[in-house]
Amino acid sequence: MEQEQKDTAIIVGVQLNSDTDFQYAMGELASLAEARNLEVVGEMGQKASRVNSSHYIGTGKLQELRALADGLDADMIIFNDELSPSQIRNLESELERTVIDRTVLILDIFAERAKTREAQLQVEVARLQYSLPRLVGLRASLSRQGGGAGLRNRGAGETKLELDRRRIEERITALQAELEKLVATRQLQRKKRKKNEVPSVCLVGYTNTGKSSLMNALLRQFDPDTEKEVFAQNMLFATLETSVRSIELPDHKSFLLTDTVGFVSQLPHHLVKAFRSTLEEVTEADLLVHVVDYSNPDYEQMIQVTNETLGDLGARDIPTIYAYNKCDLMEYPYPRVVGQDVFLSVHEGKGLQELVELIRNHVFKNYVQREILIPFSQGRLISYFNERAQVFETSYEAEGTRMKLECSLADYERYRNDFVELGNGG
Repeated sequence: MEQEQKDTAIIVGVQLNSDTDFQYAMGELASLAEARNLEVVGEMGQKASRVNSSHYIGTGKLQELRALADGLDADMIIFNDELSPSQIRNLESELERTVIDRTVLILDIFAERAKTREAQLQVEVARLQYSLPRLVGLRASLSRQGGGAGLRNRGAGETKLELDRRRIEERITALQAELEKLVATRQLQRKKRKKNEVPSVCLVGYTNTGKSSLMNALLRQFDPDTEKEVFAQNMLFATLETSVRSIELPDHKSFLLTDTVGFVSQLPHHLVKAFRSTLEEVTEADLLVHVVDYSNPDYEQMIQVTNETLGDLGARDIPTIYAYNKCDLMEYPYPRVVGQDVFLSVHEGKGLQELVELIRNHVFKNYVQREILIPFSQGRLISYFNERAQVFETSYEAEGTRMKLECSLADYERYRNDFVELGNGG
């Protein structure tokens, strides 16, 4: 079978004096291009005190880039920062090639990966908001429509531009109205879950660190027949949808586990804004599990990017466990727990028990052990506690059913007037 011909690209970046992460950002840009099915055939960087306002890079570098693109016969040039409308226009004119920036690249990947209606709407809103100020630069459509230098023609072009702008604004409004409905539904679901007092644990981290694979491994561990696994693949932004699953532990305790969209440095603000409703799951969690690809040499920078994004979302103060994944690719002993860090391998299924133990210690603090007597008139409580509590002993007496159990403080408080307490059970 013939292999599909990939478009080729050159990546370009400017390293400002204060920028210490330049090489990392360029490496990440190359990975993003690969995720978009592009073949990176060349790279160019320039050190400067500021970005060139008209062409992003200096005149000399621009000529060098033109020669490089011609020599490599590159289809497009990808710039490592968000370009202004005039920069795109000037660069395309000088280079006679498609020019895209980091933001468009990420938006394209998101558009390709979005599967649910909500994710598709969010991506489309972000793309439209990005394109709105760039209408004029979209292939200099005005000059083509004007076809001459007269004022009359220019007016026709501007009318077309106004029409385009109005259409985009109307489309954004319509999409946001549809999104609002989906967001309202999700908020309702969250409220219901909060009411049930089930603790919420959120998986966060850089894109492609193994969050979805970890969720699937935990689901399989506690429910081998599960059909609720989430999509997991070794690629950037495999997950754009927020998936919530219930993890049922053997002692009748359960918590909700949420898988979220992965982060990346310089995540476009249009996207963060559009996905804010999805990312709200993170801000309302009782505990975060920050999944780290420990085998990646840049893992510390990835941690930093994730923490900065969490800070922007207002989730900086939520208790966090660090799960260092992919230890099977490292010469580091695992499974191992050091404070609130767990070193594990999702691939080998090692360290999951240790992680669950850390989660358990965080989210099940409000549990009490009690010995109670349930009168026969309150018989429904027996099945309730059998389902919702860990029952150690049950015996039947003349006045009712005696139970030694561990239950949530909320359940205990809710029904304490319906049973007789015999002791604190512990």
